[in-house]
Amino acid sequence: MQHNKSTPRAFVAQTLFALAMATLAGAASAAVHGEEVTYSDGETTLKGYLAYDDATQAKRPGVLVVHEWWGHNAYARKRAEMLAGMGYLALAVDMYGDGKTADHPKDAGEFAKAVGKNARPRFEAAMKVLEGNPRYAPGQMAALGYCFGGGQVLGMARQGLPLKGVLSYHGSLATKQPSEPGKVKARVAVFTGEADPMIPAEQVAGFKQEMDKAGVNYYVVSYPGVKHSFTNPEADDFARRFDMPVGYDARADKDSWAKTEVFLKEIFKQ
Repeated sequence: MQHNKSTPRAFVAQTLFALAMATLAGAASAAVHGEEVTYSDGETTLKGYLAYDDATQAKRPGVLVVHEWWGHNAYARKRAEMLAGMGYLALAVDMYGDGKTADHPKDAGEFAKAVGKNARPRFEAAMKVLEGNPRYAPGQMAALGYCFGGGQVLGMARQGLPLKGVLSYHGSLATKQPSEPGKVKARVAVFTGEADPMIPAEQVAGFKQEMDKAGVNYYVVSYPGVKHSFTNPEADDFARRFDMPVGYDARADKDSWAKTEVFLKEIFKQ
């Protein structure tokens, strides 16, 4: 059978099309899957969102995502999906109960304050969701949180919960229960804005002193000129609508997430 030395254009086009379809099919098979999960703390119903790459059944580290004071919303779910795309089993948790969210700062503040002593049991209930999932690699868990959530994950680390690491983004650093030497098991990373009036310089300095005194393995990244809520693209809208001192900063958002990827790889030794 004779073959032409010159390949027909139609054949080339068909070949390229087939390769493109194969690439798309491969990408589709590795899609991030998200599903709502209902769990509970006593009589309180909690509504979370579990995300993972369903292309493999391999066990993987788990990461809890604790929402801002607005509650368990699309932003928290987006972060869980981003973590799933990195190969983790991620759960966007519900700290308020019944998946409720706030549309106004007044309601958000009331929801956050009402959590109070329920914080730890609700957080531990979320930990159990990951621990009971067949995709979870036992003993490999971290937590990250934004704003209200950042303060929450730091609080869990201070209480000595078995976490490999915690990361706080524009979260409160002050506490009435400072870390005790030898109690904090997690590595800690904090990302904060130097222009954030809610987390002033003296609060950052006090946090560093607390961590040093307790012998915690930690680091703090402070971004010059950056305001509160710098990781959330909706922050500029919140600033306009409610006259809040917040603002999105794409550079700080990108940098903090890049450092997050490195941090997680290090604590899980991937």
